[in-house]
Amino acid sequence: MEFSLQQDALNFNSASSLILPLSAIEGSEPALSASLAAADQLLNGAIRQAIDSGDLTGKFKSSQLFLHAGAGPDRILVMGSGDPTKLNGRKFGQLTQAAWSQLKTNPGTSVLNQLTTADTTDLDTSSKVRLSIEALVQACYRFDQFKSDAKPQPTLPSMTFVADESSQTQLEQSTATAHGMDLCRDLGNLPGNVCTPSYLAEQGHKLAASSSKVTTQVLEEAEMENLGMHSLLSVGKGSAEPSKLIIVNYQGGTEGEAPHVLVGKGITFDSGGISIKPGAAMDEMKYDMCGAASVIGAMQAIIDMDLKANVVAIVASAENMPSSTASKPGDIYTTMSGKTVEVLNTDAEGRLVLCDALTYAERFNPSTVVDVATLTGACIIALGHHTSAVLSNDDAFAGSLMNAGKQAFDAVWQLPMGEEYQEQLESNFADLGNIGGRSAGTITAACFLSRFTESYTWAHLDIAGTAWTSGAKKGATGRCVPLLVQHLVNQA
Repeated sequence: MEFSLQQDALNFNSASSLILPLSAIEGSEPALSASLAAADQLLNGAIRQAIDSGDLTGKFKSSQLFLHAGAGPDRILVMGSGDPTKLNGRKFGQLTQAAWSQLKTNPGTSVLNQLTTADTTDLDTSSKVRLSIEALVQACYRFDQFKSDAKPQPTLPSMTFVADESSQTQLEQSTATAHGMDLCRDLGNLPGNVCTPSYLAEQGHKLAASSSKVTTQVLEEAEMENLGMHSLLSVGKGSAEPSKLIIVNYQGGTEGEAPHVLVGKGITFDSGGISIKPGAAMDEMKYDMCGAASVIGAMQAIIDMDLKANVVAIVASAENMPSSTASKPGDIYTTMSGKTVEVLNTDAEGRLVLCDALTYAERFNPSTVVDVATLTGACIIALGHHTSAVLSNDDAFAGSLMNAGKQAFDAVWQLPMGEEYQEQLESNFADLGNIGGRSAGTITAACFLSRFTESYTWAHLDIAGTAWTSGAKKGATGRCVPLLVQHLVNQA
């Protein structure tokens, strides 16, 4: 779907379909905007008649589709946008998707979407453009490449929003972000027998092929061995799939300027290793690489945007399987930093690959580093499936990420990371253990990572609760691509 803007709300004769909002203020009869009044004239007073009869109330997500046989749009959809004081970002996305569901079977070749003019007290026009694009691309997303009876994707119309020129930059950013989210969804939804560490390495090379500003390097196991990345390598010891460290370097800013680094956990399947997981829902452990998927999706977005910044993405990828060669609880490994780790639970493997990747990030003399991982089930207990966690060695940096989350409607919340939690990682036999006990699991996981980030400004995003959905609508969500892109835009 292609997106564009136009400023004149009354110029809709060339559109195949027209979407108009109708607000509902309690105690007042819905009033016709200039666009609704003009559409009402085309329909010979049908909109006003529907309001007067009570068939059209403006109630949130209520709708009426009018067919028009004369000059102008073939279909005019009036969508109730509800109370302007209650129309927040979440509801606006729902409103957009509800409108598309009414038109998608036969929208024509072009749609003029005026929901961006809906009355609201909390959203500016650029935010409504952002939410519209991301909601529409999500609504059109399909993952059916492994279905033998999959039908071809229907031809999608062009979509024009009513907004002034100041929203053009947002339109371009949001279009790139939405497509990055689709890439993230695709990678997450692929089965583990397809999306292996080697497959993720291929995605890194594809990014490099798409832009002269991008170079990609893939470190193989022998190279990681020479660098002392024994922690990362320990995770893939039980698998026939070779582990990879994938480095994608985007040079869009000033030469020599310190880059912003993104580090993604890329466990392409997590059985738990010797500390094996329960069988129920283990198929969802293909999503344990969604941190890597979100980093790759964000890189695709900034390439499409031609962002004026230097960004490095590092993906630490392995498959965690049980076998006679797999790591065992109690094994001790030396990390790239020289610190030793006692592996008390092989299912706490994400931090084992990330710690070496975070040490590797030092060589870029980074301005900031953000790692992204589906790291702990404890994060789901703390924040559910709506909000990601952020923990950082710099409160101001954590605050900037929370602000980026608000801008991008991709919420994160800061959890504490005091030194008292570090004590839970003490080991009798090594510098630290890879787990800190049952309590504060998300925090102690971040504390583990913080031991390897002391030389730079760093934040950790735990997306275990937000990266995918389960049940009948099982699938990757594309989060936290919007947050990462907005973070990089703000830094640039």
